[in-house]
Amino acid sequence: MEKKTVLEMIAPSVDEAIELGLEQLGLPQEAVEIEILDSGSKGIFGIGNRQARIRLIVGKTVKEDEQIDDSLFDEEDVEFSMNEIAKTEKSTLPVPPIDMETALDVTKHVVEELIEKMRVHATVITEVMTESDHQSGPVIHVDVQGNDLSILIGRQAETLNALQYITSLIVAKELGQWVTILVDVQGYRARRENQLRKLARRLADQAVQTGRRQVLEPMPANERRYIHLELREHPDVTTESIGEEPNRKVTILPKHS
Repeated sequence: MEKKTVLEMIAPSVDEAIELGLEQLGLPQEAVEIEILDSGSKGIFGIGNRQARIRLIVGKTVKEDEQIDDSLFDEEDVEFSMNEIAKTEKSTLPVPPIDMETALDVTKHVVEELIEKMRVHATVITEVMTESDHQSGPVIHVDVQGNDLSILIGRQAETLNALQYITSLIVAKELGQWVTILVDVQGYRARRENQLRKLARRLADQAVQTGRRQVLEPMPANERRYIHLELREHPDVTTESIGEEPNRKVTILPKHS
């Protein structure tokens, strides 16, 4: 029986669990099957709260219009195909501890080979990020530095997300288990996060002043999560994601309208 890539997530709500899982996998929602294992509960008078738990299963066929632009790769030199990568399996929990030194070396080697196949000259630096509000558990951060690397980012970071996804799959295959990898190019993700957090605060102020909801442009799951994180402790607004992928967007709602 063929195994599939499986990831279980726990979060305060089903929506947050789905977005966190999609961010870790680097996939759009339509590319995975989602099983709600426990929808969670707010309890009674704040007692007995229970977090939501979901399972994301990778194995759905990618639609033609979602295929990665492989024109950036040299077909004669690439030693694997997208179909082979898609078959990479991810072990289910529990798994043995990851040897992070080995994981760093493997990740660096994989990214260097991928960008070489894309005929891009750059320096790759890998490091381990500790737990933060972005992720739970260790994350391998890949920093790609060089001149004129916009080709590695692409429109709305599509190429960058594809590079991150392919890297994650290959590394998982090499290590025999899944490790969360965040690939960035010249600090693009950090700048984008800063922009989105500032936008979130500005639109939250507008929502409070006008008493009307503010709807943001469609964004991928990882970018929507920046908005949710920035405003989750805001006293006067709340946030929710609406719509269907790839047009899912964040709405900021005033609490006292």
